[in-house]
Amino acid sequence: MSPLRAYGPILLLGAALASMPFFAASNTLLNAMVLALVIALAAQGWNILGGYGGQFSFGHAAFFGMGAYGTALLQTRFGVNAYAAFAAAVALGSAAGLAIGYLSFRSGLRGSYFALVTLAFAEVFRILANAWPFTGGAAGVLIKLDVRAETFQFASRAVYFWIALGLVVAVMLINRSVERSRFGAWLVAIRENEDAAKALGVDTFSVKLKAITLSAAITAISGAFYAQYFLFLDANIAFGPWISVEALLAPIIGGLGTVFGPVIGALGLHFVAEITRAVAGRVPGIDLALYGTLLVVMVAFARDGIIGLLTKARARLFGSRA
Repeated sequence: MSPLRAYGPILLLGAALASMPFFAASNTLLNAMVLALVIALAAQGWNILGGYGGQFSFGHAAFFGMGAYGTALLQTRFGVNAYAAFAAAVALGSAAGLAIGYLSFRSGLRGSYFALVTLAFAEVFRILANAWPFTGGAAGVLIKLDVRAETFQFASRAVYFWIALGLVVAVMLINRSVERSRFGAWLVAIRENEDAAKALGVDTFSVKLKAITLSAAITAISGAFYAQYFLFLDANIAFGPWISVEALLAPIIGGLGTVFGPVIGALGLHFVAEITRAVAGRVPGIDLALYGTLLVVMVAFARDGIIGLLTKARARLFGSRA
């Protein structure tokens, strides 16, 4: 596949979405799009480990929260510049992924055991953040309002939208590069049959460790941006199960192991949930019930997600024409 064909559609999608604020300047719509892009970022991170590598994680909130708390605490406790704090928070999330991956993969954990371990780490971090005075405890952390570009704060939601979109497009380009690399081929080989990949000479421990480190870094970017956008977070937001669920569901619904799947899944999930809440009212848990229903439907009837359905439809269309 030529570079233009590989990367062109990603850049085209980014350019198309970037024009949205010029035609739809509603703050409500922009806010919804920013939140959807935050989820898409976390989903892209999860997709590297779970979609390409087949290592399903139930606790990506651990990395999201590291990014969120990292940037917030560095600014509020130590007076670090917002951009430097953002970068340091991503490094912190990456380090957390490396540590959790080392402990898990060195112990030979796979499948449901690995999924439960990641869930346990996320829950431990949530409890610690909720109880530790340094993190603000149950009261959370509030970043001082100072609307200036130097503090990574902007008066217009459109600016946040463009930044979030730029981050998503950049991560999509990274994921496309992973797809086309030897590292990506090793990941897919591990997903399909880890024992066979090991027998063929693939260093499965090293590959999985690199995958979870990259996955954690991207998810930490999502968390750091979330904190910078809302300027407030607590343990239930940063390490809560909501982000783990949405980061996992978006690639499954959009298409596992694809570049566009997590973005399509995140946009679809977010707006379907918003419409459901608007129609059903603020019924507690209505969005989670919807997510569960969608997951059952997709697993039962469309295991390749929306991307798989579109691919099959295109094949049938062009096949019938031929």
